[in-house]
Amino acid sequence: MCMCPSFSASSAMMWKTSADYDAFAKFGSARYLSTFSLLASNYQQLHLHEDGSVDTESELGRSAVEAFLESLAETAEALGLRSANRAHRANFSINYRAIFPDESRNYKFDVLVASLEQDSEIWVNGDKFELRAETVTWAQTLAWQWAELCISLSSWNNSDSQRVALAMKLVSLDTAWAAFEYSYISDLINIETRPRQLVLTAINEEQKLTNLETMYGHQAVSLIPEYIGTQRSLVQSISHLNSVANHLGKGRDDLSVEIMWDAMKTTQIYDASEKKGCRSGLGPAMRNLCIDVTDSFLAMRRYLREVSTRLHHVDPQLCNNAGLVDRLVDWEKSWELYKIYVQDTNILTGICDFAESIRLAQIAVPDLNHLCKDCDAELFMVLPRILWLRGLAKPAAHLHVFRHLLPHRFADIQESGNDAQEQWLCDSDLTAFIEQFHSVYALLEDNQRFLRSSSSHSASKVLIRNVVLGSESKTQEDMYSLLSASVREQTKQAVDKFMNRLEGWSIEIQRYSAKDWNQFISVVVAGLNSE
Repeated sequence: MCMCPSFSASSAMMWKTSADYDAFAKFGSARYLSTFSLLASNYQQLHLHEDGSVDTESELGRSAVEAFLESLAETAEALGLRSANRAHRANFSINYRAIFPDESRNYKFDVLVASLEQDSEIWVNGDKFELRAETVTWAQTLAWQWAELCISLSSWNNSDSQRVALAMKLVSLDTAWAAFEYSYISDLINIETRPRQLVLTAINEEQKLTNLETMYGHQAVSLIPEYIGTQRSLVQSISHLNSVANHLGKGRDDLSVEIMWDAMKTTQIYDASEKKGCRSGLGPAMRNLCIDVTDSFLAMRRYLREVSTRLHHVDPQLCNNAGLVDRLVDWEKSWELYKIYVQDTNILTGICDFAESIRLAQIAVPDLNHLCKDCDAELFMVLPRILWLRGLAKPAAHLHVFRHLLPHRFADIQESGNDAQEQWLCDSDLTAFIEQFHSVYALLEDNQRFLRSSSSHSASKVLIRNVVLGSESKTQEDMYSLLSASVREQTKQAVDKFMNRLEGWSIEIQRYSAKDWNQFISVVVAGLNSE
């Protein structure tokens, strides 16, 4: 950055000596009358607030000010007024050189507003930066010169003395403007360099990985300690970028490289099992989650390589870079899904058991096969009911699933230290619902023993038919008709009452955190569809 041209606050003040006045006396001539009149007329187009200040906030106000600033520059040129030194623009960054391509006055609206607001604090990516004291001083000077100009034009009568005084004010304004522009833009360039440094750090780490891969080959390089360390550093950089720029996601900064390493290992284990003819029910879906982890990382690396050649195009407000945000959203989502649903073996156990319960339900109620195959909208009303039935029947297997989806129901409960709890330690509402389930289940089991019926009338299958087909289905009526009149109505009422409460809990599990529920159910459905 070049040194600031020789600006001083006194040089921006009004000239008071007779020599100064004599230099501008010619502007009292009638030949300049039309030039000054046009400027005064353009000033009248500005939108003013009730206190007389110029409106710079509204769309119309901004347009009027921009037009007036153009007329200011044109008036100064027409009068042949000397322009302040603007050689400093040659040392601006490429982005600002595009805005200020030469040394013409080029009065910019944003520069004026910055001087009028005189806000020394600038927030970028959630971090506060302070303008230098010199910049604040020049902002005050320019604001004062602007106010003086507005006062002159608001009471314009085009007298000879007014024209001379206004010409002097135009030179003073230009001097203050050039000084503030230099100081303010220099501060902005320094401030904007810092967030871009976050991207540059990630670019450098990615380049190191690429160089190591070229040197050792993609297979052997994974054993090189330097490569492992660089992978960790790059993921840390991406995680930091995610916390700053990912305004569409959660902005997590706790997703470590171990997630990717674990995903790569899980993929290898799955592929080896496939070759041996061993295939688990949710295996393909789990493998897809693993692939998503590595794919999103590779996509992030491609973005960093692409942007390395045009870093000056990166908006310092990192959340404004759509390409960066898109890749970070995908990266965070895929890594978070893997961490929750694959790396957490307790939740993975619950998902696998839930998938098994759906397969059993498809056998008991063939209509469910069609819903699953077509991904019918009704399926997504049925699935939370099935999850509740399975969780209530096998609480130990599903404790962590329900704690993930409904943490508030478990939040105030003291940890027992035993993950395989046969009974959930939960709040009073959920405890009452669990007790109701066991009561209904026991009643149905007693009825089955009384009827000496086959397993088709087991408590679990009766409840599954209810959640899929509804309590009024012919199959359910046939089952109730086998019961004696003394227990038939009691059983039906008990089941219907439970189903009504189940519906409320099914809605809660979907709505408490819709994002978590949608993630969870997408993993389950993907597993079902991959079989």
